[in-house]
Amino acid sequence: MTRVVFVLLPGVHLLDLAGPAQVFHGAYQLTYVAEREHLTSAQGLPVVAQTRWPELERDDLILVPGWRAATLRAGPRPREEELARLRAHHAAGGTVASVCAGAEALGLAGLLDGRRCTTHHDLQDELAARYPRATVVRDVLYTVDDRVVTSAGIASGIDLALHLFSARHGPAAAARVARDMVVYARRNGGEPQASAMLRHRAHLDDTVHRVQDLIDGHFTEPLPLSRLAAHAGVSERTLTRAFTRATGGLTPLRYQQTLRLERAEHLIGHGAMMESAAREVGFEDARMLRRLRARVTVRPAGRPSP
Repeated sequence: MTRVVFVLLPGVHLLDLAGPAQVFHGAYQLTYVAEREHLTSAQGLPVVAQTRWPELERDDLILVPGWRAATLRAGPRPREEELARLRAHHAAGGTVASVCAGAEALGLAGLLDGRRCTTHHDLQDELAARYPRATVVRDVLYTVDDRVVTSAGIASGIDLALHLFSARHGPAAAARVARDMVVYARRNGGEPQASAMLRHRAHLDDTVHRVQDLIDGHFTEPLPLSRLAAHAGVSERTLTRAFTRATGGLTPLRYQQTLRLERAEHLIGHGAMMESAAREVGFEDARMLRRLRARVTVRPAGRPSP
């Protein structure tokens, strides 16, 4: 891969574009193409692109970032020229990729038919309805199927790009890029889009949010209920009732254990031994981690199939 071509549509999300561009920057020639030279991003920043496509080789990559729209149907529609370019590049043995709503472009090009794919969790049902011949994999970071690579929303484009970088240059080189970007070395495609820190924050209880802030920052440490209650300025009983109600049934301890388990699964998915993962997340040994894994059904953080 010597060149990465980004296909930009009106309302392009900046992080969908900038995340992968930062991963590939310095190693490849980056080209930005669009119907018009000037377009406006979803965040209001003007973007300049070129209207002429470069000559592509088989090893080059075409990537379609997502854009701002309430639904896929309501979003901008790629031109037939762009769809034809996607089809032709894939037919010639090249790789095409998308971030978030960019999967719509691959679907319109017919490249999702018979393949696994994903998109942002808010758009997954619509993607499945619009392209019934595709297999939409829900709540994963990215999928790889026959040189068609799709990722979920926003920051997951970085994970997709690091995966492609690693496939070409090896995990050590990808880890160096990730380190420069100050992100995880690389999250596996099968990991969930929404972490526990996000799943249990959809409430309006400020007291519980303050306690969650403390747990999120120190979940590897012992956090007795008395300390959490003192931090919130309420009694232990009041905190337990409020926390359970706000998080849909979790006590502060169960919430902390959920964070520990999720982090341990990430470490194990990246090659850590059970014992070392348990100790890193705050358990004295692996026995408690094994019990939690047996109690809770956790999807293995395996690598996506090629």
